[in-house]
Amino acid sequence: METRFFTSPARTRLAPLVALAALFAFATFPAASAAPQETKQTTDAPSASTQKAGDKRPANVDEKALAIIDRAVRAMGGSAYLGVRSVVSHGYFSQMSEAMRGLPVAFHDYMVFPDRERTEFKGDQTRSVQVNTGDTGWIYDARAKKLSDIRPEQVEDFRLAMRTSIDNILRGWWRAGGASLKYVGRREAGVGRHNEVVGLTYPDGFSVEFEFDTVEGLPAKAVYKKQNAEGDLLDEEDRYAQFQTIGGVQTPFIVDHFRAGTQSSRVNYDSVEFNTPVPDSLFTKPSDIKTIKF
Repeated sequence: METRFFTSPARTRLAPLVALAALFAFATFPAASAAPQETKQTTDAPSASTQKAGDKRPANVDEKALAIIDRAVRAMGGSAYLGVRSVVSHGYFSQMSEAMRGLPVAFHDYMVFPDRERTEFKGDQTRSVQVNTGDTGWIYDARAKKLSDIRPEQVEDFRLAMRTSIDNILRGWWRAGGASLKYVGRREAGVGRHNEVVGLTYPDGFSVEFEFDTVEGLPAKAVYKKQNAEGDLLDEEDRYAQFQTIGGVQTPFIVDHFRAGTQSSRVNYDSVEFNTPVPDSLFTKPSDIKTIKF
């Protein structure tokens, strides 16, 4: 039976919480001079692998959009949030369709900012490891006992996950890519509720909109378009729910993904740890599959 590889759970959350953004295989900024000091502390830029030639042009920044981001950073934990350098998480990933819901697949995810991630999947039909380190990485299929380099399309999935992650918008990584930031307006988010919407547009034309709850200021959605195998552009949407506070940092424990208006997957976290030491060896491609443990 063919082993399925998912996109990383972390990407859909913070920049893992980029990272799970590739789980959705399809899925976490310093502000301008007017921003509070705490939002200026982190300017970690993704490696060149998450950019493309021509990306580095000066970004146009809308001050109103910047104020919404500043509020969101404070809602996420302020300096505690900006001080996160690694995320280790565990949970379950479920694929969904109109006809059925797939059995949850357990995962362990290790994310080191700005662009290293290792995701381990264990399920009845899947037992695998996927590692992304910028524009390189590797995959191990335990059932087939096969170790291989990631494919170009998986590198692009990781890059997309970075761009659409909460961390990208809140930590300002978009600046290194030359993206422009603008205020889009308010959008209905249920009975009597609205979200503030800000958008990023990159020099290559890719754009993503982030919605923030007007009451608490927390991230609510990321909305963008992605091309499917047939070449059609489909609406993609990540929705964040069940925020919990861990070490002074707010983080969503549920991330639902919708494609063309229909829910296609759910990431449900049962544990998240920030700034836990993550060995470099976890990201190094092994020379012998017998040394791979998970």
